[in-house]
Amino acid sequence: MAPLTRNRATKGADAPNDLNADYYRQRASAGLIISEAAQISQQGQGYIWTPGIYSEAQVEGWRKVTEAVHRQGGLIFIQLWHVGRVSHVSLQPDGGQPVAPSAIAAKTKTFIETGFADVSEPRALELDEIPGIVADYKKAAENAKRAGFDGVEIHGANGYLIDQFLKDGSNKRTDAYGGSIENRIRFALEVTDAILAVWDRARVGIRLSPVSPANDAVDSAPAKTFGALVAALSARKIAYIHVIEGATGGPRDIAPFDFLALRKAFAGAYIGNNGYTRELAIDVLNQNRADLVAFGKAFIANPDLVERLRRNAPLNEPDRNTFYGGAEEGYTDYPTLEETAR
Repeated sequence: MAPLTRNRATKGADAPNDLNADYYRQRASAGLIISEAAQISQQGQGYIWTPGIYSEAQVEGWRKVTEAVHRQGGLIFIQLWHVGRVSHVSLQPDGGQPVAPSAIAAKTKTFIETGFADVSEPRALELDEIPGIVADYKKAAENAKRAGFDGVEIHGANGYLIDQFLKDGSNKRTDAYGGSIENRIRFALEVTDAILAVWDRARVGIRLSPVSPANDAVDSAPAKTFGALVAALSARKIAYIHVIEGATGGPRDIAPFDFLALRKAFAGAYIGNNGYTRELAIDVLNQNRADLVAFGKAFIANPDLVERLRRNAPLNEPDRNTFYGGAEEGYTDYPTLEETAR
């Protein structure tokens, strides 16, 4: 199950709650659940009512989730997140500017209490601020272990902070974190190394989106950039790379890219994601183009998606109007096959 932001954390505390625990419990038959992204700090938050993993209340909330999944025999990794420039002053500490590799505003929107809004103008991170953010990732990884997760996925995709450092369209730095590919992948590798100081490498993965234009982060030479990054991650022997093939939630063929080359360059598991149907997933696995396939929106509307795929049964259609925010409707009230048959 791919990570899916649903904006239903407890208001004010940004902590998971009983409703969230029920949602994940319903989907525990997934071979592996990767949780919705959890911000590593208040500065890392980009959307209203998303859960964090930096306060005690948040750790306790996530423990409800992991215990619910484990009682059903499931496994769950947490996705660790810093949105960088994809945020709004209303969400930032003391109403400050969002931070980014460079002071370049993203042409995108975020979700705040009043609805969707343009993101705020960011400021460029000072060199001496970067170690503190890496330390926030490490602390979040420690908190994830205390909350009972089975592992962690680093969110390095979709135009958020790590992806902003990776891609030359959003990273115009002239110091050790910008310019050359070696410099632009530095932050991602420092975050990975910090998390590997907490978790066994067999329980750490990363999500990447080499050619997705999500949140206005683009790179002029993605094959070279992500080839170098994946080679460095492979040397660290992390468990997997989780790759968004094409445009996030959009066309798989948005730009030419050899995803099989990434798979071959990486010693661990390759998880394919983005627009997979049952037929495409079977085809890709049969051709050994991926080790696993992650489904996103299909899991929103089908808590028993695994069983439906096994039987080639019809799928419930997700209601887009209830994707972000709200309560049970469009969240925990989708019927299983068994319930539909009654």
